[in-house]
Amino acid sequence: MADERNGTRGAVVITGASSGIGAACAFRLDGLGFRVFAGIRNEKDRNALLQGSAGRITPLFIDVTSEADLAAAASQVAGAVGSAGLSGLVNNAGIVIGGPLEFLPLGELRKQFEVNVLGQIAVTQAFLPLLRLARGRIVNMSSIAGRVGFPFIGPYSASKYALEAISDALRIELLPWGISVSVIEPGDVATPIWEKSLAAAQKTADSYPRQARDLYGPALDAVTKAAEKTGAAGFPPDHVACAVEHALTAGKPKTRYLVGRGVGFRAFFKTVLPDRLFDRLIIRHIGLPGTSRSL
Repeated sequence: MADERNGTRGAVVITGASSGIGAACAFRLDGLGFRVFAGIRNEKDRNALLQGSAGRITPLFIDVTSEADLAAAASQVAGAVGSAGLSGLVNNAGIVIGGPLEFLPLGELRKQFEVNVLGQIAVTQAFLPLLRLARGRIVNMSSIAGRVGFPFIGPYSASKYALEAISDALRIELLPWGISVSVIEPGDVATPIWEKSLAAAQKTADSYPRQARDLYGPALDAVTKAAEKTGAAGFPPDHVACAVEHALTAGKPKTRYLVGRGVGFRAFFKTVLPDRLFDRLIIRHIGLPGTSRSL
């Protein structure tokens, strides 16, 4: 019989597990009997994870944009799991960069893709040999923003659209080894990412020329208010963790999981409505001023 601390259901790596969705996934899979290697960035996050653990969480210091971190993390996990390999990889790490595309510094746009796209590919490359050993599964954390592009978070939406395409390609490429690839597409989740993204957006906005505020000020205020409301009224991250659990344990996992209130309707209307009519719905939902008369 397998050692309970080593995980009776195999080992899983989760990136971005310090809070929110990642932490919820770590605790849920830990409770189910998985050995969880939880990607974190600092000692404070390590202590929080260990305090809430059932005994099978191993903090893994990892920056998805660092080749050295990835090599060290893959080596650590390989040494721990041996020939048993990995049962799952949850690519959850991500950031939100927002602002008007007209004034957004290109360095910020590159950072968005470096973390949310290239980082996910780099992590997958690092752990695929271990996944192949166990015919493990890959779960990529996308968003409803990967189906619906939202104004003023264009970089984030673009990164999630890219992750969707990468997941489609990877799903077919890995068929010969029985490695499934699933995409999770949450809607409005109550996590610290909203507070962090608003703070980051404000810091970036401080570097904009005055013209940016003159042109986009009221719209940016509306988006900020909508984001604050979303952060306060979003659904619990454990709902997303339930979808991740299904993707890792079901006999036939789905290729895509829409999670949260209203996301199914948004995805459906995006496919059936003319673009400009759908634009009106987005504008009304966010409360953008001075745009409806132009449509």
